[in-house]
Amino acid sequence: MLRPPSSTHKSPTGATQGDVAKLLRGAGLRSTRQRVDLAHLLFAGGDRHVTAEALHEEALARKVPVSLATVYNTLHQFTEAGLLREVAVEGTKSYFDTNTSNHYHFFCEHSGKLMDIATGSIRIKALPAAPDGMVISRVDVLVRLVDKPTR
Repeated sequence: MLRPPSSTHKSPTGATQGDVAKLLRGAGLRSTRQRVDLAHLLFAGGDRHVTAEALHEEALARKVPVSLATVYNTLHQFTEAGLLREVAVEGTKSYFDTNTSNHYHFFCEHSGKLMDIATGSIRIKALPAAPDGMVISRVDVLVRLVDKPTR
């Protein structure tokens, strides 16, 4: 049975549309047709990183009638419900990751591709103390890549 992921669990992948509807209800979201369709696109094929624009194009190609604004709203609702993790790359450029566990990313500046870094490849020895009244919720590491210069 599927369950909503927490910070230590991966989002469900390989889910059927029925599984997705149950997952949405379990996360406190109404399972509207558009949410179910978008969630199925997100979770049915394994872990992935997707922009709102790319998901919108994929939805339209699969004959899912949805506006870009609805895709943005749905991605943010899924993120707030713990089903996705948002990875900010540039000021307004974000990717949504179906793997909600704590992990880090490579970002290829030329292709715009976001990739997971193998677990254990980065070690953080210490974190600064959080300001009074605050706690650290997570640490994001984004390693930027460019092509090697040719000689």
